[in-house]
Amino acid sequence: MSEVLTAAQMRSLEMAAIESGEVTGLELMERAGRGVVEAAFEEWPDLAATSHRAIVLCGPGNNGGDGFVVARLLKDWGWEVSVYLYGDPAKLPPDAKANYERWRAIGEVAAWNDHAIEDILDERRNDLVVDALFGTGLTRPTPQDTLRTWHGFVPNVTHNDSATRPKYVAIDAPSGLCTDSGANFGAFPTDLTVTFHRAKVGHFLIREGHYGGGPGLSGKLVVKDIGLEGPNGRDIVKVLEKPVALRPKWTNEHKFSHGHALILSGGAGQTGAARLAARGALRVGAGVVTLGVPGSAQMEVAAQITAVMLKRIEDGGALGEVLEDKRINALCLGPGLGVGERGMALVRAALEPRGFHPPYDGRSVVLDADALTLISRDAALFAMLHERCVLTPHAGEFARLFPDISERLCQEPSSGPAYSKVDATREAARRAGCVVLFKGADTVIAAPSGACSINSAQYERAAPWLATAGSGDVLAGFVAGLLARGVAPIQAAEIAAWLHVECALEFGPGLIAEDLPEVLPTVLRALDA
Repeated sequence: MSEVLTAAQMRSLEMAAIESGEVTGLELMERAGRGVVEAAFEEWPDLAATSHRAIVLCGPGNNGGDGFVVARLLKDWGWEVSVYLYGDPAKLPPDAKANYERWRAIGEVAAWNDHAIEDILDERRNDLVVDALFGTGLTRPTPQDTLRTWHGFVPNVTHNDSATRPKYVAIDAPSGLCTDSGANFGAFPTDLTVTFHRAKVGHFLIREGHYGGGPGLSGKLVVKDIGLEGPNGRDIVKVLEKPVALRPKWTNEHKFSHGHALILSGGAGQTGAARLAARGALRVGAGVVTLGVPGSAQMEVAAQITAVMLKRIEDGGALGEVLEDKRINALCLGPGLGVGERGMALVRAALEPRGFHPPYDGRSVVLDADALTLISRDAALFAMLHERCVLTPHAGEFARLFPDISERLCQEPSSGPAYSKVDATREAARRAGCVVLFKGADTVIAAPSGACSINSAQYERAAPWLATAGSGDVLAGFVAGLLARGVAPIQAAEIAAWLHVECALEFGPGLIAEDLPEVLPTVLRALDA
């Protein structure tokens, strides 16, 4: 996993390094500017081959200071560089002011002129445009007297793929992006975003109606090292990367050594979702997987399965009897379950304390789809959730389960740092007392302790094929299978979400839900490499 930071956490790391005497603010600014130029030349090698023209848009804070460094380095490379400053140079922070003066010794700084900059962008007189205006520091909407400039970006970046148009680079973040939440306070898409030390949380979070949030605005994201240490601590959010390989199955073990997952199904004509989940649980390595179905669906399911076992479970009482078998250590309820009396009784039986220590006898429960709807309707059921539960809601289910949290998340922010999907998922996990996997291209997973991670299906891991019926049912099965194998709830949710995206990437376009379990062995073999 790799850590991602909020703006405040990044400032804290920088200040700690400066106050310790390890580095000066000017040195950090110089490293950042060099990182931007390096990243631009790496992305577009032709820009390094000879001199070109650039416009650098500098803001009133340290992001502007980074811009002055970029301008100076490009001029040293032989470029023709125009610099515009938004704000009063006398009010620049000390390090930014020092780099302003260094630039002034070799070049001019024009006062901000929104109309003039827009005209320059429209005329395409530059090969590179550098956004060093606000970066991570903006906590309010972009000022009105910068809007024409940003509108000058739009037709170029979003509607013009011509090789002759300028390349747009943002320092730290596109100006106007809230790097804590992905909220858009007036930003527009850029080609390349260069950030430092660690990516920021908002680079990976999506907000509806905000040009796709951080991923939609940032273009290609590059992280450059500037010599800082850390971070660490429970509050740090992580982005999921290749997980450690699962514990292998040893030759002296038997099927029950790898757990027994029970997947509960709905009635006749409603069994497909549970069968998808069961296949996912089996493929991810559960030793035994059983489908629990009502009598009306037995023949339908029996005709569709082979390796998955079948058990008649008509109601909550029957489920209680089945759960006397202590080898069943993971349950999955919700896919195709139905929201009637039977579904309610099954969820209650799955969560009911059974007099063991702990009261649920260490058994894990995945609650998805219809089970989440049922829990949202019954406060007593919600109160029965425990630390070995994993909830897997999409946005609509999340809103039913946590209406006040969802409402706050969906409110249009007027200032930053805005309430984020990370904040919402952490709050939901604390309230539910269990792991919450809030699905999406920016899936967020949180535990009651505050531990939190993002599984990003964006940038180079974009997997739009996952938006297909049944893919969430397979994900629930992956989680259940990993829980059956003894993986802790938050790790099971994280590994399942990562594998889910990797399977989609491995298969590619044309994916349907049935393909996900079948391509999983290929993905798992690659993990052992």
